[in-house]
Amino acid sequence: MSSPSRNQYVPDFVTAPGATLQETLETLGMSQVELAERTGRPTKTISEIINAKTAITTETALQFEKVLGVPARFWMNLERNYREWLARAEERQNLESFLPWMEQFPIKDMIRQGWIEKFSDPVQQLIELLRFFGIASPANWEPLYAGGNIAYRQSASFTADPGAVSAWLRAGEILAQRMECAPYDPAQFRSALVEIRTLTVQPPDQFLPAIKNLFSQAGVAVVFVHELPRLATSGATRWLTPEKAIIQLSLRYKRDDQLWFTFFHEAGHILLHGKKAIFLEGDKAKNEQEDQADSFAADVLIPPAEYHRLQPRTGHFSAAEILRFASEIGIAPGIVVGRLQHEKRLEISHLNRLKQRLIWANDAHSHRV
Repeated sequence: MSSPSRNQYVPDFVTAPGATLQETLETLGMSQVELAERTGRPTKTISEIINAKTAITTETALQFEKVLGVPARFWMNLERNYREWLARAEERQNLESFLPWMEQFPIKDMIRQGWIEKFSDPVQQLIELLRFFGIASPANWEPLYAGGNIAYRQSASFTADPGAVSAWLRAGEILAQRMECAPYDPAQFRSALVEIRTLTVQPPDQFLPAIKNLFSQAGVAVVFVHELPRLATSGATRWLTPEKAIIQLSLRYKRDDQLWFTFFHEAGHILLHGKKAIFLEGDKAKNEQEDQADSFAADVLIPPAEYHRLQPRTGHFSAAEILRFASEIGIAPGIVVGRLQHEKRLEISHLNRLKQRLIWANDAHSHRV
């Protein structure tokens, strides 16, 4: 997930160009005064270059080329490398004061997921974290990933663990940026939702690529990002650009009914609400927009007229009744069970065997995502 620049070699020390200049003069048997006379530079300037108090300019490098027989690009490369080293050394010193800031992020879990690389040097680990977020300094994290958006900040999950939430969201953002999508088309998006609803009865290896393909053609990137420990987040919706939205999902609940409800809930946010908010689903207080997204998901998965005709023949629903109803309306039976449990028409412990358990592809057992 990270960029190739993470493996770039950065030396611990770089020789100042002035030291190389002094060695060259000694080899040629030339004094600083003579070099000054031959280049037309003040003796003070030559002395300051040798003592690393003044940089070698392009003009000076060209003069050194003529007088010393050493190419100008050699001197310019020395100067550029030295100034970069000085800047990195100064940056490192500044970043040391931000090391406590890094403690709010689940670094070990991010390394385990392959989002960032592990470094033994704390400052280098901090630099790796900045690369992951695509920011130059920890000071840039707050306005981009921790504030400025009301819907985002209303989440109790975010309030409890802003570092983990922002890391999870950023991981999804990186994946979505790599996905090619057509410009957002609400009509095509609605059409894709109708087709995707029929995929709830399919295993993940069939519905996952179909979802991503259908939505990418409508301008929406769908990404699955592994949940982090103690992160009570099942999904998120936001817009990368005015023409590209993201639906980001985890397997927090590890059941097909929860996954599909969250998926259509997020789709509801895209259709019903603005393009500026970030909607983060988890343990948070309900508001009008969340209620609207809930109703949208419930009605798309099980249309109201169909749901109201769902009545048990006896006092309790049987597995056979659920399976028959699910088959009639063309959705996974676990979704029906989840809806009935949510509305307390079915005990939370009943008929859970009709739900499909989902896990990540690198885990064992059950359906893999």
